[in-house]
Amino acid sequence: MKYNRLRIISGYLFLVVLLTVGLSCRRYNTQQPEQDTAASERAQKETLMNINQQLVEKDTKTITAFVEQKGWQMHATQSGLWYMIYRNGQGDKATTGKLAELAYTVSLLDGTTCYSSDQSGTKTFRLGEGGVETGLEEGVLLMRVGDKARFIMPPHLAHGLSGDGDCIPRRAIIVYDVELLILK
Repeated sequence: MKYNRLRIISGYLFLVVLLTVGLSCRRYNTQQPEQDTAASERAQKETLMNINQQLVEKDTKTITAFVEQKGWQMHATQSGLWYMIYRNGQGDKATTGKLAELAYTVSLLDGTTCYSSDQSGTKTFRLGEGGVETGLEEGVLLMRVGDKARFIMPPHLAHGLSGDGDCIPRRAIIVYDVELLILK
């Protein structure tokens, strides 16, 4: 008889523990945490956007000072690409979908050459399909076959926060000197 009573009492205790755990879990699964999470995510997003804006402004000041120091007559696009076409070609205008072949040199603002077609051969890519720096593609679309141009790309149009893991360091501003050789 004592044994049965203990089983009944332990059964009740087990149910009480289950209900307590269940109700406490349910209490934490209300709308309030979802709202807190959404507010926290919005705050984080806003913070990141502010930091990004500050970095873009810093890069713009650096590029502006560099261009002024060099005396280059460059233009800036809405995206932040700086460009100048310093020799005009007579060929077709670059358009999305065309295969572009370029002679190029990529360097850092301090003049260090990172890559060049003299070392690696020409660069060929289809416009509009990515696979190259966003700024390079944007710049080439401003060119004609035979044009020579210079592009200055802030990190967000080049290799971003991490660099390329080889020659281009983290958050590097790069300079591309290019000649559009062929469009197919």
